[in-house]
Amino acid sequence: QVQLVESGGGLVQPGGSLRLSCAASGFTFSSFAMTWYRQAPGKERELVAYISGNGLGTNYAGSVKGRFTISRDNTKSTVHLQMNSLKPEDAAVYYCKTRLGVVDYWGQGTQVTVSS
Repeated sequence: QVQLVESGGGLVQPGGSLRLSCAASGFTFSSFAMTWYRQAPGKERELVAYISGNGLGTNYAGSVKGRFTISRDNTKSTVHLQMNSLKPEDAAVYYCKTRLGVVDYWGQGTQVTVSS
């Protein structure tokens, strides 16, 4: 079965960095785009970054462009989100997601807290 497992969240000071990872299994990883979403308390879940199956296409939310970088390692079925220059408003639970056909699969999420 499809599984997505995020890791790498934690507490970081404003201006700091974190690298999130999402380990995928149960499907042909390189054939599918991957996305990172985030959801802060009281807010809707929002798309943060997208990467195509071959890694050549990426897209970012305007609020993170220039600070976050999405990448993937198809040999390890893993997608990463490098987050630099973190701001308090980046604090949220971060989820990775993929869509197989018409079905969305989500990980359990990893908490990112940005605070001094």
